[in-house]
Amino acid sequence: MKRKCYFVLAGVLMSLYICGASVELQDKDSMKRAAKIKGEFYFDGGTDFKVWQKNARISLTKKLGISDKLFAERLPLEPKILWHRKVENGTITKIVLQSEKDYELPIYLCLPEGKGPFPVWICVQGHGTGMHASISVKWQDEKTFKYDNGDRDFAVQCLAKGYAAVCVEQRAFGEKSCMANHKPGCSRLASHAFMFGETLIGNRVFDVDRAIDYIYTRKDLLKNKIGIVGNSGGGTTAIYSGAILNRLTHVMPSSCFSTYKDSILAMAHCQCNYFSGMLQWGEMGDLAGLCAPKYLVIVNGQKDPIFPINPAKAEFERTKLIYKSAGYPDRCKMVIGNAGHRFYKADAWPVMDKFLQ
Repeated sequence: MKRKCYFVLAGVLMSLYICGASVELQDKDSMKRAAKIKGEFYFDGGTDFKVWQKNARISLTKKLGISDKLFAERLPLEPKILWHRKVENGTITKIVLQSEKDYELPIYLCLPEGKGPFPVWICVQGHGTGMHASISVKWQDEKTFKYDNGDRDFAVQCLAKGYAAVCVEQRAFGEKSCMANHKPGCSRLASHAFMFGETLIGNRVFDVDRAIDYIYTRKDLLKNKIGIVGNSGGGTTAIYSGAILNRLTHVMPSSCFSTYKDSILAMAHCQCNYFSGMLQWGEMGDLAGLCAPKYLVIVNGQKDPIFPINPAKAEFERTKLIYKSAGYPDRCKMVIGNAGHRFYKADAWPVMDKFLQ
């Protein structure tokens, strides 16, 4: 019995680790060291915004290991349709794109009823079993409905509003995981990315940019209203994409914002959250501020254990300062749900919808 209990406990702890929960003792030595650091691009209002943004973005792109990819000549997307079906409020088509040499990117193209062109949202999932959650089906057959009580069915939400959606399968998740049963494979693939001089975060951002390339090929999608929404690991990709990719216009990251020091450093997180020199670069408020002048709605949970709310609130004040310095003080908002680590559609969309009018 004791042996059985041990293995059950070990399984629970591993599950918590994969999901990013804090199950390890705090690294106090690193916390002391970090307390003395203020990153090079920590914005305090004493710098010209345009100069700061240009230099901070160049630096961040290099640290994520995607400078060459972003500006190199790109392969043709060569979209291949796998299936197409009618759903409530529209249609869904599963497509595979050629993101880069030797790497194919699965997406769902979700179009609402009507003629268009439509505002479009890139939907990115976090540490689960893949992009299928965005269309609320099981990954095993992509036809059977699966209820999600964390409001992660982003594409379903978009179709109901008359928005289009492009759901991206993130690297190390779902069909692009190296683990059985679609379990997240971030630890291994993040380490492999380092071997190529890249990062998993950076490669996910690059795939978002390739999804935007695809959006630009379609006449039924608006190029001046391209948003990105995601929760947890999807929120992380959303906020980094917003910070770097100019063609995005609206950014809605969820359950991924606090401070590097109080969240990513202070407790155990998945390896996909890290890049070399992040503390020397700046803080999450700076990351969010790089999104300016894009419309930004940051979504947090009041009781989120891995992205503490009080540091998040304080850090968002710095993001507001950056947006004000950019000349767009009214384009960034914070929404706080009354529970934990999840998306809050009833709170978030009314704020973002006003930005889409």
